[in-house]
Amino acid sequence: MLVAVITKDRPGALQLRKDTREAHLDYIEATGVVAMAGPFLGADGEMDGSLVVLDVADLEAARDWAENDPYARAGLFESVEIRGWKKVIG
Repeated sequence: MLVAVITKDRPGALQLRKDTREAHLDYIEATGVVAMAGPFLGADGEMDGSLVVLDVADLEAARDWAENDPYARAGLFESVEIRGWKKVIG
């Protein structure tokens, strides 16, 4: 099952994102369930959220992955949305 994890960073949290980025990328590699991922960019061109597409068994597995992401554990996100996603093109 493909699942989109859509996050929005807390205002003023860019440095926290940068400080936690290596741990986040290590987590992505270690878990092996990320099909694609990347940051959203604000009007200033700086990272201010993320889109992560997971290939997992179910929504519960996606929630577990999202809750254990170092970004989430560090308190980076203002909001997190988890939705089933269907790949059609690409």
